[in-house]
Amino acid sequence: MMNISLEKVAEAVHGKLCKASFANKLFISGVSIDTRDNLEEKLFVPLKGTNVDGHDFLEDAYNKGADCVLTEKELDIDKPYILVNSTFQALKDFARYYRSLFDIPVIGITGSVGKTTTKDLTASILSQKYKTLKTEGNFNNEIGLPLTIFRLDESIEVLVLEMGMNNYGEMHNLSEIAKPNICLITNIGEAHIENLGSREGILKAKSEIFDFMDKNGKIILNGDDDMLITLKSKLDNSHFYYLNKSDADFTAFDIEHKGIEGVSSKIKISEDEFTVDIPVAGEHMVYNSIAGAMVGKFLGLENAEIQKGIAEFKLSKNRMEIININNHIIINDVYNSSPKSVKSVIDILCNHEGRKVCVLGDMFELGDHADGMHYDVGRYAAEKSIDLIICIGDLSAKMFDGANENIQSSGNQQVMYFNSVEKFLDESEHLFKEGDAILVKASRGMRFENIIKKLREVC
Repeated sequence: MMNISLEKVAEAVHGKLCKASFANKLFISGVSIDTRDNLEEKLFVPLKGTNVDGHDFLEDAYNKGADCVLTEKELDIDKPYILVNSTFQALKDFARYYRSLFDIPVIGITGSVGKTTTKDLTASILSQKYKTLKTEGNFNNEIGLPLTIFRLDESIEVLVLEMGMNNYGEMHNLSEIAKPNICLITNIGEAHIENLGSREGILKAKSEIFDFMDKNGKIILNGDDDMLITLKSKLDNSHFYYLNKSDADFTAFDIEHKGIEGVSSKIKISEDEFTVDIPVAGEHMVYNSIAGAMVGKFLGLENAEIQKGIAEFKLSKNRMEIININNHIIINDVYNSSPKSVKSVIDILCNHEGRKVCVLGDMFELGDHADGMHYDVGRYAAEKSIDLIICIGDLSAKMFDGANENIQSSGNQQVMYFNSVEKFLDESEHLFKEGDAILVKASRGMRFENIIKKLREVC
């Protein structure tokens, strides 16, 4: 982060700089919301959570070296602080101001499925030409996105932001902070349908990403998505990508699946055609690759640079990680889950020649649609001839029903149900066989990383 004076911070957050007798000589060079961080020369922002109020740790922040804190109440302390009405709003206001100091391309990426992978892949492509900063982990909300922006400094040439939301208005707020030059939406699925009511509602909420987009910016959308294609006549400067659509300006074709290790494809971007080798399996990765390639082309990269960026791409932790242990293959995809993403990974698992096992858990934020969608995922796994389908969690009882009621009449398919991860861990030791390919996937709150740890021990 560049050095910013406390006076400028106070102005940006519409706050009052207190105990300022010497504060005008101080600068902060970072922002933190956690007293466990190194706070030297940083601004500490206390946020109120469900169970913890960061204001309880202001003294700790100063003791850890913070030069200043934001606060919603006056302090009896002989150190500079900035009084604001809301520290949460102040965090966003400061990020919006700090973003305005940089005249660099900002790419905003959202979607129901694939936004993190597309963000990582896009950043890998752009880093072949530019010093690139990207969202790390799940820092894609109204707290995480500002903290990512505060990592900007004079050396960064391109910023790639993942932008997530759970409800109306949140993407609008993120767009106001980020002011993206390029907006990319991967698809409209069922994630967050509990809050937004329908896929039409999800489309409306995701489309808030355009609210503060640069007026000369570009929009990149998945033309094969039935919801996104409805925007074709409504948005200026929009560019749609497809699979196997020969008359499209942006398309991928001649797709060759290489088992669970990857996939290759030809990509066409306007007049250019070139082959890419993607080190992660699945047709969805071809969609992600062409979207990232379009960003690269719009920002001036050569074909060879795009090819190299895709080939060197690495997934974030707990996303489609292939673990080989003692003649078992474990597909670790426990970062999160939704009906569409589960089906995509089941399709990848089907490329394995040996016994195929799914360990699947609850998918959250589906609201009144949860029962039907869990049933449908179970049905899908059964109809794909998965040999052993293990369903874990309260919601996954319906997944068990869907699988159990649709197993193939021929073959030896087996379906099992456990009401908790702990119950499964107690009984899992003898469920797997040599040569199994085991998919492990659930929503993050199910803590399926504990299952991955157990499989490393028993396989």
